[in-house]
Amino acid sequence: MAMDRDSADYKTKYEQVAQYIRSLGVGTKISVREIARDFNISEGTAYRAIKEAENQGLVSTRRRIGTIRVEKKEVRQFDKLTFSEIVDIVEGSVLAGAEGLEKTLNKFVIGAMQLEDMMKYVEPGCLLIVGNRVQAHLGAVGRGAGILITGGFDTTPEVKELADELKLPVISSPYDTFTVATLINRAIEARLIKKKIMLVGDILRRNVEVYSLKETNTIKDMLKLMEQTGHTRYPVLDDKGRPVGVITAKDIIGAKTSQTVGQFMTRNPIVIRPDVSVSSAGHKMLWEGIELLPVVDTDGKMIGIISRKDVLKAMQDFHRQPQIGETFEVQIWSGFEGVRDEQGRLVFRGSVTPQMMNDEGTASEGILATLINRAAYRTVLEHKKGDLIVDSSSHYYLIPLQIDDEIEIVPNVIELSRRFCKIEVSVMCKGACAVRSMITARIL
Repeated sequence: MAMDRDSADYKTKYEQVAQYIRSLGVGTKISVREIARDFNISEGTAYRAIKEAENQGLVSTRRRIGTIRVEKKEVRQFDKLTFSEIVDIVEGSVLAGAEGLEKTLNKFVIGAMQLEDMMKYVEPGCLLIVGNRVQAHLGAVGRGAGILITGGFDTTPEVKELADELKLPVISSPYDTFTVATLINRAIEARLIKKKIMLVGDILRRNVEVYSLKETNTIKDMLKLMEQTGHTRYPVLDDKGRPVGVITAKDIIGAKTSQTVGQFMTRNPIVIRPDVSVSSAGHKMLWEGIELLPVVDTDGKMIGIISRKDVLKAMQDFHRQPQIGETFEVQIWSGFEGVRDEQGRLVFRGSVTPQMMNDEGTASEGILATLINRAAYRTVLEHKKGDLIVDSSSHYYLIPLQIDDEIEIVPNVIELSRRFCKIEVSVMCKGACAVRSMITARIL
């Protein structure tokens, strides 16, 4: 009985801490030691309660700041940074206005101009990047903007007091203005690239009933469900909601209505997490020859399903979106232009740039292989709409390429069917073949 009382007491204290954290205002700092002291619990219990709140998105732990109460957001905006993230990016310290660290920024202003001209661009929600200019600090906070002071400088007590009152962060970074701007631009570019990558969780239909069966359901139950829903395949779940199988209409051909689903289902189904890319999901479905993938959380519990149709539609929608946030691959390929040669074939012309070189001073084999795959993809798009999933590729490097060499990438389709293609690609330079490749791929 003593153990039961201790357990109940622990649960009560734990719930009290959780409720207390939820009641705190956004921006409030949270200390393990203070929680343990105020609730008369061990620091271990306090730590676990705070970590659970962090898992729920109620608090966030930041370097050089500590743990603070944040506003819970179901979906993060990848293209907007918060002040607290800026602190991490520029390795800064917070001088004032810590309660406003979770606010998002709408633009940046670099204070490399006269004060009067600078203030024309400062508006609420922006971040002024400036050096040791106290009047600019005071003017920016007065207009509702945060401040990032470069060069490791401090500011006046007056500015700090006003920033605390208005909950506008004042951050100091040891880097100069140019370095700070470069670091922030890189972070935004990385965010845009991540935003462009579509994840399974992005296409998972929320608040839509997902039909499933249990192993103990009969074939009669399944036929009734098929009649009600019009679907022909279903995940099979255990009592905890975890997928243990998949069953389709083909699996029950010839089965008796009194037999159970567990007798005919395919056991140990392939599942996927919501943080996996849609492209990877499509590759898995194509490679394994399956039409349905249960989506599970970290505990293995099913939270939804995606079909091959969902993946194809998502990939089509993705290709209609504007391309924001360029990867290195996109940047290198942008220097090549698709043109028609004398035979009417689509070829790609460009030059070898310094960014394409290896340590030996010749064009990198890896980058050339990337260009070849891009050319093959563009060629297939002329005949079929879909994404290529490369099965194998062989590259033979015959002549080293130098900086500023003009090259022509010439793809030649050897075989093309509904779901398979074989392409030979030659990289030509000054009339000679520098690289010859053979690519086999599946078409999604």
